[in-house]
Amino acid sequence: MWHKGVKHMSQLYDIGIFGGDLRQVYMIKSLLSKGYRIATYAAFEKISHENCIQVQTLNELFEKCGVLIGPIPFSKDQISVTAKNPPSDLTIAHVAYLLTDHHYIIAGNLPEPITSLCDSMHIRYYDLMKDEKITILNAIATAEGTIMEAIAAGDCNLHGSKCLVLGYGRCAKILSQKLKALDAIVTVAARSEEALAYANASGLITVRLSDIKCILPSFQYVFNTIPALIVDRDYLDLMDKDVTIIDIASAPGGVDFDYAKRLKLNAKLCLGLPGRVAPRTSADIMVTEITALIKERSD
Repeated sequence: MWHKGVKHMSQLYDIGIFGGDLRQVYMIKSLLSKGYRIATYAAFEKISHENCIQVQTLNELFEKCGVLIGPIPFSKDQISVTAKNPPSDLTIAHVAYLLTDHHYIIAGNLPEPITSLCDSMHIRYYDLMKDEKITILNAIATAEGTIMEAIAAGDCNLHGSKCLVLGYGRCAKILSQKLKALDAIVTVAARSEEALAYANASGLITVRLSDIKCILPSFQYVFNTIPALIVDRDYLDLMDKDVTIIDIASAPGGVDFDYAKRLKLNAKLCLGLPGRVAPRTSADIMVTEITALIKERSD
């Protein structure tokens, strides 16, 4: 049974790509070089190629394409789909309305309304950010971008500075090692004893997340990777007035930015770093996985 949003028709293009950033631009170019016919909507840049068209509505894209590739993250505000200038029809609700069981949607951090619909209607989907290989390789670009943001925002060298990394997941592990390689003095705070043991084995200073208040004033840089409100008013009140706070957790981040602004602290939420600092590399990683998924679908 087809969903009410789009009538079934034979697909005119191999892949439909909507929204996104520079990663999608490089992805489109790579897929075109492999012979795929591409339709795009609300792309970051216009692509001129005989096998690539820019459609005028999301409905048209969904009509012309069975394989659909969305951005990473799919949405930053859980309303609009991530895009440079998202048109009014580029929303999570509208994507859900248009999806049918002849579609295969691929994106990153797919929101629950989309995955629940796909599960209930037997629509195939793939979340790129749940692919361990992609997330680990993506974390390299995230770590490099985080350091870039810290250098740009801070007023002292990372070399010799005291840095606090909150969390010790994929991104935090790579970020901590790269900060250490720059001769920063790196402390990792986490809840998990196992995570702290791994951080300690990597030569990092460790502390339980619940015990950091007494040492917060000593840090020049604080990096949050935990997708929950960790750096709240109590934490911010204790920080040095010249601290630089870089938050790379999923929106809305883990910092009380309104209160940080009131205190005139230097705090910044940095999202989508791979798309800004290494879009070509990130696109190559994703294209490898996407082409394998498409081949698997056609077999």
